[in-house]
Amino acid sequence: MFSPLNAILGLFSRDVGIDLGTANTLVMVRGQGIVINEPSVVAIESRTRRVLAIGAEAKEMVGRTPASIVAIRPLRDGVISDFDVTEKMLHYFINKVHEKILTPMPRPRVVVGIPSGVTEVEKRAVHDASLNAGAREAFLIEEPMAAAIGAGLPVTESMGNMVIDIGGGTTEVAVIALGGIVIAGSLRIAGDEMDQAVADYARQKYNLYIGERMSETAKMQIGSAYPLEEEQTMELRGRNLITGLPQSVAVSSVEIREALASPVSTIVDVVRDTLDDTPPELVADLMDHGVVLAGGGALLQGLAQRLQDETKMHVRVAEDPMACVARGAGAVLEDLDTLHVALATTQRASVRR
Repeated sequence: MFSPLNAILGLFSRDVGIDLGTANTLVMVRGQGIVINEPSVVAIESRTRRVLAIGAEAKEMVGRTPASIVAIRPLRDGVISDFDVTEKMLHYFINKVHEKILTPMPRPRVVVGIPSGVTEVEKRAVHDASLNAGAREAFLIEEPMAAAIGAGLPVTESMGNMVIDIGGGTTEVAVIALGGIVIAGSLRIAGDEMDQAVADYARQKYNLYIGERMSETAKMQIGSAYPLEEEQTMELRGRNLITGLPQSVAVSSVEIREALASPVSTIVDVVRDTLDDTPPELVADLMDHGVVLAGGGALLQGLAQRLQDETKMHVRVAEDPMACVARGAGAVLEDLDTLHVALATTQRASVRR
């Protein structure tokens, strides 16, 4: 329950909003903005399960570790796949926020973004992991709602707003009004599946086996969802599956766009399905105000144009789209009395006076 003691502690603690993403974890500290943006990767010793590195340092180890060390991503498709490792990762990030403070600080309140399609069991896992990692209080907010708040949309008004949040493991599409999600679509196809699609294309067309980092680089540098004004090329480097020898292949942005066609089309379909289920009054609002793209996937070249052509509505990319969920989670802590309606349904009552 919300209490005067919690209010007093909140004045002194470094409360944080966390986007606990499949690919990256972002942490926003109240009054300071985004202070941490690191990969959601943990390197552990396989025999003892001892944590060796977390975040950027651990990502550098992906695909390069000896047999005794495993670099893992403890979240898959936006939900916790390894509770213990996720708890240690959260503990690391929360401690990192407080490590520069010389005087003792109250434990922080934490708001964590979760996918809208998760089960109650998955919600409880995130909630418990946050408390075990050192949070004084833990609140959950659905990622599309947090992204909408972080993008500056008026979520508490009666006007309809639509946000498409494309992360590493999930794509969240939601129509929001009066502080709640009216219609939502959740799809476990996003940035990771795009990376895999590039790797599959290289293997099928060139017999070239490439790693996660190379496929992600190709997606980010020359990947697109719509024809570019000037097509680009780059080299894919990996191992030839026939000879077993290192090989590099020049590929064009046209080829990478072909590789990405299936996951992009699936995302377009879920957006169209969500619009099809949206009440006509809200559709009229969306036609006036457009749609906002958030998440790291929003940075894919031409995606906004592709969605605009498919939906016949204006689609814009939010400012700093990767940080929208973390900014939104932090904004809830700034104004909990007003924005408590945006929290996950099961937690709203606990913050009302």
